[in-house]
Amino acid sequence: MTTGLPFDDTRQLLKNLPGPDEAARKRVAERNARLSLQGTALGRVGEISEWLAAWTGRDPQVLRPLVALFAGTHGLAPYGGKETQSMIEHAAAGGAMVNQLCAANDLGLKIFDLALHLPVGDIGTEPALDERGCAVTMAFGMEAVVGGIDLMCVGTVGVGGTTAASALMAALFGGTGADWVGPGGDANTVDAALALHGANLKDPLEALCRLGGREFAAAAGAILAARVEKAPVILDGYVPLAAAAVLRAAEPTAIDHCLLGHVSSEPGMRKAAERMGLVPLLDLGLGDGEGAGAAFAACVVKNAALVHTQMAFRE
Repeated sequence: MTTGLPFDDTRQLLKNLPGPDEAARKRVAERNARLSLQGTALGRVGEISEWLAAWTGRDPQVLRPLVALFAGTHGLAPYGGKETQSMIEHAAAGGAMVNQLCAANDLGLKIFDLALHLPVGDIGTEPALDERGCAVTMAFGMEAVVGGIDLMCVGTVGVGGTTAASALMAALFGGTGADWVGPGGDANTVDAALALHGANLKDPLEALCRLGGREFAAAAGAILAARVEKAPVILDGYVPLAAAAVLRAAEPTAIDHCLLGHVSSEPGMRKAAERMGLVPLLDLGLGDGEGAGAAFAACVVKNAALVHTQMAFRE
C-alpha cells in the first residue's frame, strides 16, 4: 500500500528484504568441497556457484540472464545529451560492445531511455531530482525484472554520470571532488554540490535524489527488485556501484546479492569497491562499461554454474 511520503515504501522494502537460502548454499559448498578433495581447486569459481545457489535458492544454473541498461542525462553536462542519445541509438541498432556479447552468449538486453530530453538538475546549483521524481524512477527501474529473470546485469549510459557518481561516493564515504573524480570528471562541480547539499546528505536516499540522476535511481530500483525476485545481480561500472552504495548505506545487507562484475578505469570506482568490500570479478581496463563489463562477467558466472553442475567425481 502506498504511504504518505515518496520513500516510505522503499524504506519498508529495505527493512524486509529476503535473505539468502543457506541450505542451498550449503549443498553447493559440500559438493565443491568434494571436488576440491580430488585436486580440483575451484577458487572463485566455487564461490560464484555458492553465491548463485544462495540467492536463487536452487542448484547453480543461469537460464534467463538479462542486461538492463539505463540511460539518463545530466544538467552538469549540458552538451552531453546528444552524445548519450547517440550511444543509446547505437546500442538499440545492435552496434555496441554489449550487443555483441549478448548475442554471442544468450544474454537478454533491455534498454531504458529515462527521459533523455529532460536532463536532471545540475547538482552544483540545484538537486538532480526531487523525492517524488526519484521514487517514481526507482519504481520504473523495478520493471526490469518483468518477464522473469534469474541473473541481472545492471549497466548505465549517461555523459556526466561519473561526476555524479563521484559526488555520491564523496557524500557516502567522505572526501572532496579531487579524491573521487578521475580524468575528464569535474571535481569543482562535486565540491560545489557537496557544499550546496551538505545538510541534506546524511540520508542516503536523499543523497541519491540530490546528487544522482535517473539512471542511478532506476539502477537502485532494479537491484532491489532483483533481490525480491531471487535474481542475483552483477554490477557494471561506477554509476551502478554508486547506486548500490546508496542502498548499502540505507541497509547494510541490501546488496549482499550483488557481485561486482568489473572495475572500470575510473579511479574512484576502485576506491569505492575497496570501501564496500567488493572484489571485482574482472579487471579489463574498460571505461565505465555501458553494460559490457557486466556482460563479460555474466559469461564467467554462467560457466561457473556449468562447471559445478556438470563436473563428475573421479572413480
